[in-house]
Amino acid sequence: MSNSLLSVLFGFVLGSIVGSFLNVCIYRLPREESIVFPGSHCPKCGTPIKWYDNIPIISYLLLRGRCRYCGEKISPTYPLIELLTAILTAAIFFRFGITFDALYYSILTWFLIVISAIDIKEMMVPVKPCYIVMILGIALSPFTHSMNIVDSILGASLGSGIILFIIETYFMIRGREGMGYGDANIMATIGAFLGWKKVFFVIFFASLIGAVIGIIFIISKDKDSETPLPFGPFLAVGGYLTIFLGNLLLKFYLGG
Repeated sequence: MSNSLLSVLFGFVLGSIVGSFLNVCIYRLPREESIVFPGSHCPKCGTPIKWYDNIPIISYLLLRGRCRYCGEKISPTYPLIELLTAILTAAIFFRFGITFDALYYSILTWFLIVISAIDIKEMMVPVKPCYIVMILGIALSPFTHSMNIVDSILGASLGSGIILFIIETYFMIRGREGMGYGDANIMATIGAFLGWKKVFFVIFFASLIGAVIGIIFIISKDKDSETPLPFGPFLAVGGYLTIFLGNLLLKFYLGG
């Protein structure tokens, strides 16, 4: 088995396992519940889920999307989050191999999945996870090949600073908020992992994708331009794309 295939397989399995935990975070964090205790259980009958019913993706298919004990339908969101996490993590490990850098950027990817899902469902961004993961990104940056602690701190500061500037400027001009302060927390976390130079690429990607999706949403849903859309998922996509394209864009921008 080639190293690339092994890396992809490892990343996929790891991602699917982590994806199962991310589902817990997505459900419990907005409710301010512990993500550790109690263990996974059916939200309807409260029966603890056995390990063989908690195998990522596979258990959902075997149970045909229902609780083994009460027959309650299980949302397809759960296996989709597990599959998405597995695919995105596999791509990270394909790019970086089985290295610490792959784990580093996988942590950012997992955070982005959780925050995006919560922002879409609840139209809010929990503060504590952002700060915890941001600090983790800064603390782990010296152990990577592509980051250092100074770039990490500057990235977090610049990332949040740009979003805060946009929020305050928009408020002064329009008299209302155009973005949430949670977006500044998301951008601070992304900046901590990617560094200050790549912050601009993240915002460019997020703005471009957000504009396209916004236009499609307005046309397809017959909404107006005042209809709120969560910007967190666009920042997440921008951050993930920058993991892969950031160095290439830097070289292009600097004429390398």
